[in-house]
Amino acid sequence: MAVADTLQSRARARPRLVTAVVSVVGYALVFGAFGGVLPLPEFSKDIVILLGDAIAVVNSIALLAIVAGVYFIKNNQVQKHRAAMLTAFTLIMVFLALYILKVGGGFEKEIVAEGFVWTAYIVMLAIHILLSAVSVPVVVHAVVLGLTHSPAELRETIHARVGRIAVSAWGLSLFLGLVTYVMLNHIYGWVPR
Repeated sequence: MAVADTLQSRARARPRLVTAVVSVVGYALVFGAFGGVLPLPEFSKDIVILLGDAIAVVNSIALLAIVAGVYFIKNNQVQKHRAAMLTAFTLIMVFLALYILKVGGGFEKEIVAEGFVWTAYIVMLAIHILLSAVSVPVVVHAVVLGLTHSPAELRETIHARVGRIAVSAWGLSLFLGLVTYVMLNHIYGWVPR
């Protein structure tokens, strides 16, 4: 227990440093997967498709947890808010693991659509990716503050302000990711890229 207390006190004293380190590690893992630096196994097309479906399920539950967390904090149910947001954060860690495996799987899809639909899909996908990348440090910072301060202490931090930005960026990113997933896999279809 002393080690956990020591880590918590260090994180509490330097939340921005912890946020930076955790964010850099997350970015490094994703870029390492895309760049082929991480030693990832290649999977069959069917496994990569299954990973994509699992990611959609995980992200759907994460989005529901975020919405619940917002509801709880607006109704002053701090412990439920904390549980919902930690659930969402844990699910995003699960997403990260699944996503890295999917990227390493070596199979990609391209939507079968043209004109306005293709443009809308690409714009939503680009916004989803940009918000995903931008929200990482904001979400991590909100979580670090939430884990290292009591509810009363959080009122004296930027947790609420950062949390609103995190929820907006993260929630919209998840939503657009799910919309593009449905478009690609269940409405318009895809071809291998």
